[in-house]
Amino acid sequence: MKTLSILLGGFLLLILSTVSNAAQMTKDCPNCPDMVQIPAGSYQTRGDAPHRVTFAQPFLMSATLITQGQWRAVMGNNPSSFKSCGDACPVENVSWEEAQVFILRLNAKTGKHYSLPSETQWEYACVGRSNINYCGSNNVSSIAWYKENSDNSTHPVATKRPNDWGLFDMNGNVWEWLEDCYHESLKGAPSNGSAWEDAMVPEQSKTCSSRVLRGGAWNNSADELEVSKRSADDPHAHSNSVGFRVVRVN
Repeated sequence: MKTLSILLGGFLLLILSTVSNAAQMTKDCPNCPDMVQIPAGSYQTRGDAPHRVTFAQPFLMSATLITQGQWRAVMGNNPSSFKSCGDACPVENVSWEEAQVFILRLNAKTGKHYSLPSETQWEYACVGRSNINYCGSNNVSSIAWYKENSDNSTHPVATKRPNDWGLFDMNGNVWEWLEDCYHESLKGAPSNGSAWEDAMVPEQSKTCSSRVLRGGAWNNSADELEVSKRSADDPHAHSNSVGFRVVRVN
């Protein structure tokens, strides 16, 4: 299995090297995630209360989901249920709170300011200014590991086609924790790309009982992976279908 992990790691490096020819990428340490620059701009949100969100400045998003190998390099353990999948597979079975600990340690290691994506950062990075059903294509099988092709397991990241900005697995493989508190309706959500915290709405509780999940996972059907679909869970919850990726400002 050690040999398999090495091979998968090399395969991932080869894929990312190829993509980097088209996408502007940066890396803050040898075991840090490869980051893709998402340009400034605006887009129309999907869902129940469409509104225009504008990003005045570009931001960086990890090209892949955080992998088991990257998690181990920062945290010294591997909580994943699908350990046999290997170091190039997404880390899962981590709570929102544990993802925050990973980010704090990554920030201390690099001197940078990483965070979970806001919901609008994720959606903008998913579809940009295009009108498509999934993150990079209307053909979900070309960009995602999901119920129809996953064989009931996660898969190494970056083994499906990336979207136009060079981001892999924005749909499928594992759901992605986002920074935002979950609100059933997006009416009143921030229009500047920031995360929506309950403190922004005085009449709501200051305690965030659930955090947003986007993207779908290996055990979801194609319609559950559509861009407009949202989910959420308790920030302390663990699942073998939930992981995350990170963003940081330039």
